[in-house]
Amino acid sequence: MDKTISLIRERIRDGNARVVTAEEMPAIVSELGEEGALREVDVVTTGTFGAMCSSGAFLNFGHADPPIKMERVWLNDVEAYGGIAAVDAYIGATQKSATREESYGGAHVIEDFVAGKTIELRALSTGTDCYPRRTITTELLLENLNQAIMVNPRNGYQRYNAASNSTDRSLYTYMGMLLPNCGNITYSGAGVLNPLANDPHFRMIGSGVPIFLGGAAGIVVGEGTQHSPAGGFGTLMVTADMKSMSRDYLRAATMTGYGVTLYMGLGIPIPILDIEAVRSTAIRDEDIFVEVIDYGVPSRSRPALRKVSYAELKSGFVDLNGEEVRTSSLSSFRKAREIACIVKEWVEEGKLSPVLPTRAIDSSKSAMPLRETVRGPRVLDIMDRKVIAIGQDEEIRTAAQKLLKGETNHLPVIGVSGKLVGIVTTYDVSKAVVNPGKASLVRDIMKKKVITTKPDEAVDIAVRKLEQHNISALPVIDSEERVIGMLTAMNLGKLFGGRWLK
Repeated sequence: MDKTISLIRERIRDGNARVVTAEEMPAIVSELGEEGALREVDVVTTGTFGAMCSSGAFLNFGHADPPIKMERVWLNDVEAYGGIAAVDAYIGATQKSATREESYGGAHVIEDFVAGKTIELRALSTGTDCYPRRTITTELLLENLNQAIMVNPRNGYQRYNAASNSTDRSLYTYMGMLLPNCGNITYSGAGVLNPLANDPHFRMIGSGVPIFLGGAAGIVVGEGTQHSPAGGFGTLMVTADMKSMSRDYLRAATMTGYGVTLYMGLGIPIPILDIEAVRSTAIRDEDIFVEVIDYGVPSRSRPALRKVSYAELKSGFVDLNGEEVRTSSLSSFRKAREIACIVKEWVEEGKLSPVLPTRAIDSSKSAMPLRETVRGPRVLDIMDRKVIAIGQDEEIRTAAQKLLKGETNHLPVIGVSGKLVGIVTTYDVSKAVVNPGKASLVRDIMKKKVITTKPDEAVDIAVRKLEQHNISALPVIDSEERVIGMLTAMNLGKLFGGRWLK
């Protein structure tokens, strides 16, 4: 027995519809069976509240007197894109302040507008006959804007991989701080309440479908950027009026070492028209699986450490390589539940009336990586191939003699097997010379923990290693840990002053 959207809307108008949250639906299906749940339930509501970086708003400021064509625009020192029209701009959530950098950004401007705070607008122009004014500075409230329309290019991931870190230092990412040696696992998403987990084939969610967004009633525009449902990573582009939003469901945040983001509340009602809709909305946390990805590998294709369910992630601990690793959520399930309940109320009150998509979203699409027509520089391209090294059992004075020749400030230390076992610098040798008698061999003063690079590693990654460890050179090793070159600050100086930047 299939139902029609008209029947469901009629039941809502008559006050006879049964609307439940996605958290309640699995138990209903377990009790009544699929056919019984189809007869009983009319709408399932969903919700999620998490960091959604790909968010922002179109703003219209109105015309000044004399008028100005705002070519560059700043809101509380956060630059907005002004290349739309004379007094329109788009402010992105992750744009950083020109003065406060990571502590304040576009997300904070959006939240401050919604909170009723005053925002300083500054704009510059080259001036034209019809727009003679060149500068303007003024203060605005949200109510002073003609339009403030949030249009978020990518919200509501179908699922989001969890994160861990196999390196021996902490990493700061958009998945939060990842402790060394897989010391923690972070994840995001509402699991059982996630809108797209409850409609994985985009049968009921598509263009024109009503939604809850940031406390306001909005709609789905269509597929989001980076939409890749073939791999389980579908996304949505959504919109709503900022003037109807609430700070309860929209919050700016700063991820240490990453930057600004915007936490958004998103909820979608799903009409239950057939058995497939019943099955999709009966999903449980135990049925939703994601990979734990190793963010310690600086590559687009990071390795997966294992697959886990949301039930495991929400338990607080996950078994990883035989050890219990603590998990933590970057999103709020409490808020997601609250949003699903509000959507339920709105549906029952007729504020969000379920409709079928006016245009379907492709559920088979896969996102492509960037097409790179020019390969970025690799360590192999700029490293010194002439390596001046020393054995671990040689005397310190031998190391001093090699360093005094002025050809290098770093000596890779080679073991009896020919592999890299340490490194000594001019500073290490100088200390040993100042304190004679305490050490005589290179092995006594060398640093055994050596930060290295490989010939095919991107120079950008190698530079990051130098910055993070406050060092000025990296031994280049092959697959057998033999030193085949050195990458130094001098090599990088030649690179960034040369053809790679042209």
